[in-house]
Formats: sequence, structure tokens, C-alpha cells
Amino acid sequence: MPRETQNIASLQPIPDFVKNSASYVNYNIHGQTYIRGMKFFPLLIFSLLCSSLFGQNINIIPLPQSVIKNTGGFKLNGDVLIGMNDNSLLPQANYLQTQLQKGTGIEIAVDPDETKAAIDFKLIKKDQPEGAYSLSITPNKITIAAPDAQGIFYGIVTLLQLSRGQPAASQVNLPACEINDAPRFQWRGFMLDESRHFFGKDKVEQLLDWMAFYKLNRFHWHLTDVDGWRIEIKKYPQLTAVGAIGNHTDSLAAAQFYTQQDIREIVAYAQARFITVIPEIDMPGHATAANRAYPEFDGGSFSKYKHFTFDPANEKTYGFLADILKEVNGLFPSHMIHLGGDEVALGIQAWAGRPAISDLMAKNKFTSLDDLEHYFFRRMADTVISLGDKVLCWDEAASSDLPPLKTIVFWWRQNVPSQLELALQKRYDVVLCPRLPLYLDFVQDKAHISGRKWEGEYFNSVSDIYNFPDEQLPADQVKSPLILGIQANIWSETVGSPRRLDFMIYPRIAALAEAAWTNAGQKNEAFFNDRLKGQLPLYDKDRMYYYNPFNPASHAEAIDFAPVVIKPAEKHGRHRHGRDREDHHHKKHNDSQSRKKNRSKKNHHEKD
Repeated sequence: MPRETQNIASLQPIPDFVKNSASYVNYNIHGQTYIRGMKFFPLLIFSLLCSSLFGQNINIIPLPQSVIKNTGGFKLNGDVLIGMNDNSLLPQANYLQTQLQKGTGIEIAVDPDETKAAIDFKLIKKDQPEGAYSLSITPNKITIAAPDAQGIFYGIVTLLQLSRGQPAASQVNLPACEINDAPRFQWRGFMLDESRHFFGKDKVEQLLDWMAFYKLNRFHWHLTDVDGWRIEIKKYPQLTAVGAIGNHTDSLAAAQFYTQQDIREIVAYAQARFITVIPEIDMPGHATAANRAYPEFDGGSFSKYKHFTFDPANEKTYGFLADILKEVNGLFPSHMIHLGGDEVALGIQAWAGRPAISDLMAKNKFTSLDDLEHYFFRRMADTVISLGDKVLCWDEAASSDLPPLKTIVFWWRQNVPSQLELALQKRYDVVLCPRLPLYLDFVQDKAHISGRKWEGEYFNSVSDIYNFPDEQLPADQVKSPLILGIQANIWSETVGSPRRLDFMIYPRIAALAEAAWTNAGQKNEAFFNDRLKGQLPLYDKDRMYYYNPFNPASHAEAIDFAPVVIKPAEKHGRHRHGRDREDHHHKKHNDSQSRKKNRSKKNHHEKD
């Protein structure tokens, strides 16, 4: 069967009364005529699609590349055995066993003897993208095949989604179907900031569970910043004894941080779900918590940015940070460390005029403090690279002279498209995570009052996230092989409780998943929304307080802190993370021309 005729998102059944129309291309599959494309007869097509899929209990997010519905179904009950053609897949078998029991109450056994298996895992030799899989459900057998264990895992996740959409019982009836699937992007990320407010191991593991459920595979963990240092470093115990005290709203709050054992357990938990954990250790700015603990490495204060940077003229600073990075490297097997590198301009004037700084600049023939900032960042990047890791950084660091093969740039300033262009010109790999629409500390409904809006008007809805990046960026940029994928970020200035964290993440994380996984030509927002409705009962089962875009009044806005009214004179404040500022990650490149250029490309952000 031709590949294009298998795509259920773009091939829809057509009733007899429209088959004579000249405005569609039809295919015949198993005696049924299909139309290619969603733009003709959209309401009719969508209605037929929903009745076809939902009537047969096919409810999957993110939407697979291809789904073919067959007749009959598989009866999943306690008599079923899981088998495999390679014993290396035992961890995945145990995962399916555990999750089925948790989600449906059905207990099934694992037997490596493949001949007895009604659920069979098969490693195959096939040239496919990482994470690709096929899932075949017939009345007699379920087969998940993939060239790697990650693909097997994603086939399991799809099977779990099909099973969890049904009531818990001693038997679940799964619809017979053939699914062939592979991800659009290899980087499907989510970033959690725990410097401002700390959420703890249980909440992180719950988030990892949902990331796995939606096939997200990169967990970016923001562990150090102004408000708190959240990772134990054995060589420098004051980092947590002193630096972990306080949070964004209570400077005297008891120290909260992750021990190294906590870190190892969370990393292992993520690895079992094929999620890579990437730590962020901010430098040379956002260093306030570390400077409280070890003031000898403090780069000074400027205006309201107190103790914001590390001291680039103190040679011992580099040794101090290298020691930290060595311990971090030993805890995270991702071979990636995010060094921040953003918003140094907020506190860089603290360096000006200091004798040691002047001497260092003269010695190296630096003509500006920016040169010194880049010098600092290159030295620390060299340390990371010497540990065998890649350097990850926010898009300001694209201006530094970093080695392209060892660097990944995170483009977050949607109002500065020139930084994305620069990163691509310099051949850096890039992760797309612009504030609009991928910062989840932005409100998701115009009626919400706690959280951020861009220029007091633009917010990040489920729809905006779902339609990223294709409606926001030029096609040539999106298709560049240097674009690794996309990532949503949540900064926690206005998020101080698990309840609000859930409210800001769910269901937008589902839209993120489909934006990252599903090919642009297959996406249909109305169809996604219909599937999304089926996810809300699952959030209820997990006792999460979420935003309901279909009935906003059903869950009132979760508010942890009283909103701050921004005065007109303060509207263009520069601080990335201040909850009393418009800008997150804001440096002085926010000129009116770049805003105008950005807004003209993204008209949907100009609507209320």
C-alpha cells in the first residue's frame, strides 16, 4: 500500500454525494474512497474523522504519522503474556506491566519466551528515525516493532494511551489497528525552573510521567539562579547550606534543594522513560544565590542588580565553577550542561572601573565589557567540553565564539529574530523555545490575571502552542537540519504551589507534544481539540488542577501570589525573571523595529 494512502490525518472518507466533485483527489483503500488533504469540505471531513476514530476508541496524543483502523479488537486481560525477541527489552516489558496495572487495574505477566506472547516486542533492523515504531493490534495479538528500545517504548506509550481512555475493568477492549509512527523533531523538551520556587522529587517525577505519556524526551532542569541554589555540591556545602535558603517570595524560607542521591534517582526515573535530563548552572549572570554562599567570587552590584554576576577577574572563580561543573557532570549522563549565558548585561556594569577588571581587559586587549563576558563564557565552555559534554546556552551566547559542533543554542527572544538567524549562520544546533508561544509562565487565557503577558496583551494559548512553529517562522528556518526541535519553559516567579504548576502546564503540554511530534501537514486543530477533551478525565484521575479551555469556569484560575500592577514607566523593565516585569529573558536588544517585524509575522498574537 502506498505510504501516502495510510495517513489517517490527511486521508478522510468521502460519502457518495461528494465523490463526483472535481476538487479532491481520491484513493481507494479496502473499498473505501478517501480524500487527500483537510482543506476541502472541512466540517464534513472533520465530522467523519471524529466518528471514525473516536467511535473506535482511537485517541492518541501526539497524533501518529499513520493509523489504519481494522475490524474487531484485542481483549486485554490478566491472561495476556508479554514477550520479546531480545531480552534487553525486559525493562520496557516491566514498564508496560506496571503502567497497565496502575492505569487499568489489569495485571499481566512477562515471559521472555516470545512464542507464548500475546503482546510481542520485536527489535528489527530497519533504517528509521530514532524513536520510530509500528504497533499492530489484531484480535489475537499485539506486536510492537522498532529498530531501538526507544521506539519500543513509544509503541508502549501509544498502547497505554489506548487502554487508559477506557474505564478500569478486568478486561479492556483495544481496537484493531495498524499504526506506523516516527517523531518530527528529535528534541521535544520541557524546562522547569526550581530556583524561584521549589517543587520537590514527587512533583518532578509526576511531570516526567506525563512527559513520557506525551513522548517528550528532554527535561531541562533550571537549578541555580538569583533566588536559590537547588543542587548539592559536595566540595562547596555552603551552596546549599546558604544558597538554598529562600525563594522568590520569601527570602527566609528554609533551604530546599536536591541531594546528589535525589538527583541520581530522578535521572534514573527519567532514563527509564527515555527522557534525557539536562542541568542548567547559570553563569556569569544570575549568580546571586551562589554569591551569597561564597562572596569571594562575587562580581559586584550595579543599581538594583545586587551580586548578580561572578567575578571574571578573579582567577579562582574559574576553578570554583570548574569544580562545580565536574560534580554536575558526574550526576548527569546526558553529556550536556546548560550554562545560561543570558542577561549578563543586567549586572555587567558592576565590573566597570574595578582595577582587576581593567587590568584583565588591558592584558587581553578587550575594548568592551561584552568582550570580557564572552571571554568568561568561552573559558567555562571549554571546561564543559573538556568533560566530554556539549555546551548549551541561551541565544545571547550565540554572539560568543563557541565551537559549533559542541554548542546548542536556545532561541527564546521571539522579538529578536536576528539571534536565531545568527545562530543558524554560525552553524549552531538550535532549540526553538521563544517566549511567544512557549513560555508557560505566560497566561493562557486573556481573562487570567496572574502570570505574564507580552506587552500587556499577548498570551500563550493552547492554540498558539499547537500551531508552533509553522505559523510563526519561515519554512526554510523550520526545515533547517540545524533545528533540533522545540521546548516549552516555565519560570516560577508566579508559580509557588503544585496546584498552580499543574494549572499552567496542563493541557498546554499536550499541545506542545503534538507540535513537536506530528508533521505539519498532518496537524488539524479541531481534531486535536476533540482528542484533548479525552485527556481531561486522565488529569482528574491524577488529581491535577488544570485549565479547561473548553469550559474555563470549571476550574478557576489558580493564583499563588497577588498580581503586581505595572506602572507605565516600568513597562519596559529589563529583568528576565522579575514577576513585576513584562520581559522574561529581556536584554537591551528589544528595539521597536524588531518587535514590529516579529508582530507582523505573527498576526494571531495581535488578537485578544
